[in-house]
Amino acid sequence: MDVVGSLLTALGLSASAGLNAYIPLLIVAVIGRFSNWITLASPWDSLESWWVIGALVILTAIEFFADKVPAVNHVNDALQTFVRPVAGGILFAASTNVVTDIHPIVAVVAGLIVAGSVHTVKSAAVRPALTATTGGAANVPASIAEDVVATVLSIVAVIVPVLVAAVIIVAVSLFIWWLWRRSNAVGTA
Repeated sequence: MDVVGSLLTALGLSASAGLNAYIPLLIVAVIGRFSNWITLASPWDSLESWWVIGALVILTAIEFFADKVPAVNHVNDALQTFVRPVAGGILFAASTNVVTDIHPIVAVVAGLIVAGSVHTVKSAAVRPALTATTGGAANVPASIAEDVVATVLSIVAVIVPVLVAAVIIVAVSLFIWWLWRRSNAVGTA
């Protein structure tokens, strides 16, 4: 894996962790254990342990169901405010181990920032807006969509990292378009 591919993998995995902390960790652990698509250097190779994989399966299931229950999903998001950025930091650092020019602290901080940013947009802007506009009816479908996006983005980030660049471009473009529409709507009101 080259430098650009490694950075795209790291970005995709840490962004995915901003949506769901455990799905990308579990995907990296399983792919690292059973394939050569990603090679985790020490200490990150401990993710490939059966104990860690088992714990990640349990944590993924807990987060999956907690995020689907009204009121519990808000408590879950509050708790995940601390967990998701850490997961992003771990994933960024673990997946950039082939990049010798990046200091591990820089990699962890970059992952914290990426996952924390995605989580903040999700939990402070998107989810409250969905709850307010739909009376909470859109929360379960939104949560399922987040889990699907986290899963697909994690797999794509490991297997075809160049597609992460396309996903980033589309996501940023949609966000800018949304801000533009919102500012125009406020300006005309």
